[in-house]
Amino acid sequence: MPTLNIVLVEPQIPQNTGNVARTCAVTGARLHLVGPMGFTIDDKKLKRAGLDYWPQLDITYYQDLEEFRAANKGPFFFFTSKGPQRHTDVVYPDGAYLVFGREDAGLPESLLAENQPWCVRIPMRRGERCLNLSNSVAVGVYEALRQWDFHDLETHGQLTKYEWK
Repeated sequence: MPTLNIVLVEPQIPQNTGNVARTCAVTGARLHLVGPMGFTIDDKKLKRAGLDYWPQLDITYYQDLEEFRAANKGPFFFFTSKGPQRHTDVVYPDGAYLVFGREDAGLPESLLAENQPWCVRIPMRRGERCLNLSNSVAVGVYEALRQWDFHDLETHGQLTKYEWK
C-alpha cells in the first residue's frame, strides 16, 4: 500500500488535531506532529475529537521543525493559502508528506520561499481567510488518495437493513 504522511506543524487547537487523527485512522495515513503544540496529547478536547482513534494511528512526535526535517526526506508538499499552484495540479507520489501549518499563522514564509515548487493552495474565494485546518487536511488527503485510486480503501458501502440492487 502506498504511504501518505500528514504533518501538522505547531498545531494549536486540540479539536483540529483530533479530527485530523480520525482522518488518518480511516485512511491509513501516517501522522507527524511537530511541536511546540498548543495543547497536550491528553487534552480533554482532543479526546472528544479523536483520541479514541489514537491506538489505530501510526504517529510520530517531533520537538520542532528542524528535528522533523532532519528525520524525513520528503517529498514534501506545503499546503498554504499563499501557494502559487492548486493542490490538484501536482502528482503525489508514494511516501508524500502533506505539510500544514499553525491554525493562526500557517507555515513560516521562509520555509515557503525556499520551497516554491512544492507549495500548493486549495482554491478559495479571494479575500477570504483560509479553510479550517482539519478540513484542509481532509481535502489534501483525499486528493492524494484519489490519484492512487483509493488503494486499499473500501469504496463501496453497505446498508444495514437493506441490500443494494
